[in-house]
Amino acid sequence: MTEDEPVIVARYREVLSLPGLRALLLVAILARLPVSAVGVTLTMHVALTLDRGYGAAGAVAAASTVGAALGNPLMGRLTDRYGVRPVLALTTTAQCVTWLVAPWLPYGALLVLGLFAGLLALPVFGVVRQSLAAMVPEEQRRAAYSLDSMSVELSFAVGPALGVLLSTQISSRLSMLAIAGAMLLAGLLLYLLNPPVRSAAELAGAPEVVSRRSWLTPRLIVVLCASTGATVVLSGTDVAIVALLQPRGEVSWAGLVIAMWCLWSLLGGFVHGAVRRPLPLAALLAVLCVATVPVGMAEHWWLLALALLPAGLACAPTLAASSDHVSRLAPPSARGEAMGLHGSALTIGSAMGAPLVGFVVDRAPHPGWGFVAAGVGGLVIGLVGLLVWFFGRDRGAPAVPREVATTAQQTVY
Repeated sequence: MTEDEPVIVARYREVLSLPGLRALLLVAILARLPVSAVGVTLTMHVALTLDRGYGAAGAVAAASTVGAALGNPLMGRLTDRYGVRPVLALTTTAQCVTWLVAPWLPYGALLVLGLFAGLLALPVFGVVRQSLAAMVPEEQRRAAYSLDSMSVELSFAVGPALGVLLSTQISSRLSMLAIAGAMLLAGLLLYLLNPPVRSAAELAGAPEVVSRRSWLTPRLIVVLCASTGATVVLSGTDVAIVALLQPRGEVSWAGLVIAMWCLWSLLGGFVHGAVRRPLPLAALLAVLCVATVPVGMAEHWWLLALALLPAGLACAPTLAASSDHVSRLAPPSARGEAMGLHGSALTIGSAMGAPLVGFVVDRAPHPGWGFVAAGVGGLVIGLVGLLVWFFGRDRGAPAVPREVATTAQQTVY
């Protein structure tokens, strides 16, 4: 750290100087691009190319979501048992086959293939977050997970846009073939990088054999519920933005509004990873949910972009904090499965938010109620997690050292 260098910049510089971390984050950004383009490409293909409508497209997306919710912890458990490379070989092959044959299949077969693709999805999110826990000292982990959350924002800002561009300007079939090639490249890059999922100290110790019941504690369930609640808000807000702008003839500004929302999230993640005493996870989720509720009162697109600022600042920090807590609450030997459950929680929340807001907007007198539905929905799921903790906190024992469990508990609440 130089004399004139800001403390925030210095902390990120220290984290990025850790061996292998820059390469991991760069590969993560590239590998998430095709993953982020899958949903919109499937939607465009089913709704437009196959002319089956958006309801049918939603069914394929739902099948993929169910597969991912089941597959994330399964792939994590396989990673814990066999390591990264065998799982990457399996999932990369499955994704390539899926996206090479998908363009030529009828709708019914696509439903089955969507479930299969979700079940054997490339485990980019789980592997990267598991590797961060192994590569980064505990005191620097919050900054590392903040960087990861910011990189997710970048990937999801670019990937879907590329999917739409290819699908609309050329064809959805070409977009699917491009996803197949990008999945192959992503899998190869991760395979060659072979990021560690256990630290040197963890590898040197005696192998841990722990039951799932010993680490899937009420505290961890709180974190998983907070993760689900956060993505309910995020996916619901996407729909609510379009629903609010469309009746006013301002829907062409939706992309810019969403981009500004992502920018607020990046700023929030940057600060969260560097401050000495960040807000606890429960407080971050509360800010995200409560600040989303009044957003629908904005009268113009530029006021909407500004109204999203408070909630946007809490987006990346909430997701980063949830990843950090999962890495602390799970023992090293089960960290992959725990991160897989975290990925499933995020996936389920994303799948719930959009239809929830859509249902409310279709029936409410004003489209601004979509933001209320997103915020309240996320808050309710977070409260369910707190109830699970309240009634189950005396049952079971933490699978991590007492001082680590205490630290994690203090930062959750």
